[in-house]
Amino acid sequence: MTYRVCFVCTGNICRSPMAESVFRAHVARAGLDDRVEVDSAGTGGWHEGAGADPRTVAVLEDGGYDSNHTARQFRASWFSRLDLVIALDHGHLRELRRLAPTEEDARKVRLLRSYDPAAGDDLDVPDPYYGGIDGFEGCLEMVEAASTGLLAAVREHVEGRAA
Repeated sequence: MTYRVCFVCTGNICRSPMAESVFRAHVARAGLDDRVEVDSAGTGGWHEGAGADPRTVAVLEDGGYDSNHTARQFRASWFSRLDLVIALDHGHLRELRRLAPTEEDARKVRLLRSYDPAAGDDLDVPDPYYGGIDGFEGCLEMVEAASTGLLAAVREHVEGRAA
């Protein structure tokens, strides 16, 4: 059975495609790519059909990650097929929990940085869209730092299902 994770930010052109690409690479390196599906979406549909922001693409490629992406909007109906919905900030967390059809679905929503013990109380990944490339680089650092803990949690679920 496939374990499905979806990363969600505002427009699905900066943070969530970055998190998707980084986490997909972690999943592949762990040998779990046949059991874990990774994708992303935005809370809004302004950029549907567009590629990732060029600064996201540049930072991902510099980091050795895949940058192929097409933006889309998250739909409440997706909760039934997802195991984990990862919000990039508290605003997304609130919006996704509001969209969740059931309490069980609302419990599937978590903040990405909650998987990074070094994050402390600062659990938002700031939106780099209105700034320069340094904001995108900082975003990548936060995503990479949280991906190790997220992978450990997902591995626990995947291996628990196989048992």
